[in-house]
Amino acid sequence: MTNLYPEYEGKVVVITGVASGIGFEQAKAFLENGARVFGADLKNAVPKLQEYANFNYQQVDVRRKNEIKNWAKMILKQVKVDILLNTAGILDDYAPTLETSEDDWDNIFNTNLKSMFLLTNQILPQMLAQKHGVIVNMASIAGMVAGGGGAAYTAAKHGIIGYTKQLDYDYAAKGIRANCIAPGAINTPMNAKDFENGGAMAKEVAELTPAKRWANPSEVAQMTLYLASPRADYVHGTVLTIDGGWTEK
Repeated sequence: MTNLYPEYEGKVVVITGVASGIGFEQAKAFLENGARVFGADLKNAVPKLQEYANFNYQQVDVRRKNEIKNWAKMILKQVKVDILLNTAGILDDYAPTLETSEDDWDNIFNTNLKSMFLLTNQILPQMLAQKHGVIVNMASIAGMVAGGGGAAYTAAKHGIIGYTKQLDYDYAAKGIRANCIAPGAINTPMNAKDFENGGAMAKEVAELTPAKRWANPSEVAQMTLYLASPRADYVHGTVLTIDGGWTEK
């Protein structure tokens, strides 16, 4: 693959949720552009990424503060982090509030939102010390409109957008850039249920999307490469949608 972003050569990127889907493609894209990537997920191995010499993997449950803290400490003892991608997330099967238990609510929020807060607070002090750092959080169209998830997922994704904006507002003058990406229908293992039983749900989603298709996770990864690069240096606290026109309706 041609190195389209030579500026990533030797840069250090930390990514959660690298075992599959968007996180996997983000890790692969940065690795192929010369970055050193520290990735984490619940799975105990990611063979396809571990073929890269500049990839370091750790099994981490991002819902657990101690696991995040230990992982971050291990990284910061070795390197200085340039880019943090908070990508890990789970769905809630579109459950409305009366079908959402307190445990379900906490699980969604701890995985999708609190993990970003915990990991960011581990990495951010070092970024501030070097007066430079880029943070890209994974939001969703569910953080902008209803219908993209259930009560917990939608609330958490709205929270991600608010957290990202405030994060950038508080630290932009100190060399930090924080933005988030809001994907629509992305064909990842997380959305596998939509393709079951003949894919009726997947077809309906595509039909309701102005672009009439699902996106591949690699498309989100390519957007991330731009957003995290110096080419986007004046892009601050924004929500970059990649939804085939879903939110234009």
